[in-house]
Amino acid sequence: MYTPAKMERFERNVLSKYNVYNSVFLTLPFDAIDNTGAFLPLFTEVCEKGFAKQETPEQIVDFFVGKYLDNPTEKERIDLMFRFIQYIERQIVLFDAIEDAAFPVVNNLEGKGSLREVRDAAETDDLRERLKGFLDEFKVRTVLTAHPTQFYPGSVLGIITDLTEAVRTDNLYEIKRLLSQLGKTPFLKKEKPTPFDEAVSLVWYLENVFYDTCGDIVDFLCRNVYQGDRMKGSILSLGFWPGGDRDGNPFVTTEITYKVADRLRTSILKCYYRDMRKLRRKITFSKVEAMVIELESKIYRSAFSPEGELFLSPDEFKSALLEIRKIIVDQHQSLYVEEVDSLLNKLQVFGFHFASLDIRQNSHIHNAVIEKISHTENSDLPQDYIELDEQRRMEIASLIHSEKNTPDLGDELANQTLDSMKAMREIQQKSGELACNRYIISNNESALNVLETLAMFKLSGWQNPSVDIVPLFEAVEDLRRADKIMEQLYTNPEYARHLENRNKTQTVMLGFSDGTKDGGYLMANWSIYKAKETITAMSRKYGIKVIFFDGRGGPPARGGGKTHKFYASLGSQIENHEIQLTIQGQTISSNFGTEDSCRYNLENLLSAGINNGIFDKGKNDLSEDDKKLLDDLSELGYKKYTDFKNHPKFLPFLQDMSALKYYSMLNIGSRPAKRNKGSQLNFGDLRAIPFVGAWSMLKINVPGFFGVGAALKAFEENGRWKDVQELFDRSLFFRTLLENSMMSLAKSFMPLTAYMKDDAEFGEFWTVIFDEYQETKRLLLKIAGHATLMENYPDGKASIDIREHIVLPLLVIQQYSLQRINEIQKQPKPDENLIAVYEKLVTRALFGNTNASRNSA
Repeated sequence: MYTPAKMERFERNVLSKYNVYNSVFLTLPFDAIDNTGAFLPLFTEVCEKGFAKQETPEQIVDFFVGKYLDNPTEKERIDLMFRFIQYIERQIVLFDAIEDAAFPVVNNLEGKGSLREVRDAAETDDLRERLKGFLDEFKVRTVLTAHPTQFYPGSVLGIITDLTEAVRTDNLYEIKRLLSQLGKTPFLKKEKPTPFDEAVSLVWYLENVFYDTCGDIVDFLCRNVYQGDRMKGSILSLGFWPGGDRDGNPFVTTEITYKVADRLRTSILKCYYRDMRKLRRKITFSKVEAMVIELESKIYRSAFSPEGELFLSPDEFKSALLEIRKIIVDQHQSLYVEEVDSLLNKLQVFGFHFASLDIRQNSHIHNAVIEKISHTENSDLPQDYIELDEQRRMEIASLIHSEKNTPDLGDELANQTLDSMKAMREIQQKSGELACNRYIISNNESALNVLETLAMFKLSGWQNPSVDIVPLFEAVEDLRRADKIMEQLYTNPEYARHLENRNKTQTVMLGFSDGTKDGGYLMANWSIYKAKETITAMSRKYGIKVIFFDGRGGPPARGGGKTHKFYASLGSQIENHEIQLTIQGQTISSNFGTEDSCRYNLENLLSAGINNGIFDKGKNDLSEDDKKLLDDLSELGYKKYTDFKNHPKFLPFLQDMSALKYYSMLNIGSRPAKRNKGSQLNFGDLRAIPFVGAWSMLKINVPGFFGVGAALKAFEENGRWKDVQELFDRSLFFRTLLENSMMSLAKSFMPLTAYMKDDAEFGEFWTVIFDEYQETKRLLLKIAGHATLMENYPDGKASIDIREHIVLPLLVIQQYSLQRINEIQKQPKPDENLIAVYEKLVTRALFGNTNASRNSA
């Protein structure tokens, strides 16, 4: 929530410090970068004035060169632009570190959304017992994914961590040394990371941030809500996708899955060992000291065993700690009992697995695997299985009870798919069921997709799999039919038996990123909301506890924005057992990268669920009239977006005028930029991240606003503006939805691409985008009663503004390079070497611009 004091703290602790330390940075002497620090502010000024005069990126660069450089060659121009990029990349790192250092000062960690506020509200309203009952059943699960939306190598992340600490203590000497180190440290990864590399980089956050932060949160609840008692459930849990997300990633093999599971297990054991060492220094009492020493030894041997051998189980560890605790309480006046309780709380959250490794594969791959199985000799499936109608296939899949493993299918991908199911069983045997017990089916289109997945587990030799099969609904049509699909599963005898073994609990995943790509911003968000309501009703009808898992990215176009407000806005007709969401890319470092930000955002998610379940229960319910209005708005937005998506220049524009195709050239992640291997751009195979990223690079955040203006304008023209205004004023869901769209607009900068309006091929298409941008901005300001975008979040807007100021030259360089590539390609004999150099400029600019967008979540 905005307060003038918060903005003052931001200006004093972020903006002012950045100006000071950036001036230091620009004067540092770096090899082969003579005068770059002096030229960059001048170039930034030329860019700003140039856009004010409606100049093109090419005109801006030409003007700068003509005024400040002495008749340079094209190579000298290019060299200077590369050096500008190097500086800008490091300016972004500096600003990241300053924002991280200021986080606990700018944000009130004890204020709104904190567990302190929850505790005080419960005591004031005499609701502590009710709160305890709710917390016994409720949980927040954050799932770390490796989707490549931030490109810092590990060495740079380390500098950010050290620089943050130096800024926090105003250690100018250390800041200068770290800025010098930053200037000499490469930002580019020479090779693509493997899925295991991605896992290792994210495990750093588990060990150094989540481990202590989650422990502290549970400790606080035990002391202040449970008054010293232990919690019944695990209020927090972690999920993990690197090494398990096979969807469209051929580099995730079964071997990688095993390696990641082992790494997670040894990492949490090493964390426990560090805590046991601290306990050993403190618990030096008779009878109990020897027990602590023995327990420490077993944990050490388990953590550092070359063969991964365990010398005690999680239950044995817990029993030993409880016995130690009892002796301390009974015989030693409870001395250091808080430290023992803290370790017990961590064990309850992390087990011996640290984070649950989810396995994910696409339903289209499953179809191919099933076909392979049906054509093997002595198969449990008939040879004509694929040709049968869906109902007959469901009947056959439900009857699979194979006692034998399916033989080699003669296809690596098919074999790997079944092997991943076998791996889940082995990982559970070694690290416990929670180590790997969810199988997610992306692009789930039917109940058959789920039943065939269950059949594949049985065909891999696992008759009663201790696995939750999670359908992921993404496309608009699949979201509309999701409740009927779930009813088919709930009424299928075999699947109902499976759910009995899973405590009658079903997890359903809903994908914001691909939903927005498919149906536009309004339709995607409203379709997911409605799907949650209808699936909740269907699950309650059949006595099933449904848990929703949201696939969210960083920017609003991918389900990000003010995420905790979305969860707080959900009414009582949406099940509220857990909040589960993916945390990816820059959202990990920006929202969960330090203990302060991690605690703040985890507590906000917890309080959102608590408020929804206790303090505000039913207050955010939408009436039938509200839902009808949202139906109308989303349909209007959907039509506008669908017409836009079907425009003959839609894909050509992305292909030729954006940086989309350059994503595949980057060593940023282990996954390919699209699912198919063909050179032809196919919208269905295009991943959501490069799709949203391509628009972001253009500073035209189409997926976060397109169709919103058209929908609101229709209500304005039809005399129904009062209806949407009242809904905005009354509904937290609708208000949050539109405020997040405002963030997308605030991060757009149409002058960057305004030159495209005169392009013979794409001018009319760009104008379509610009007109919708203008209308959306006008109407969002009107409904919010604001003069400027994000007026009610001035500190957030200030952060965006300074980041946009930093990257403006970088954006100009990227657009200039794209223009030059198009010009050279039209020449009779294009200079391929020169094109390659400009392509490298485009890809380098991608890095800095994306890293600068970390505050999009």
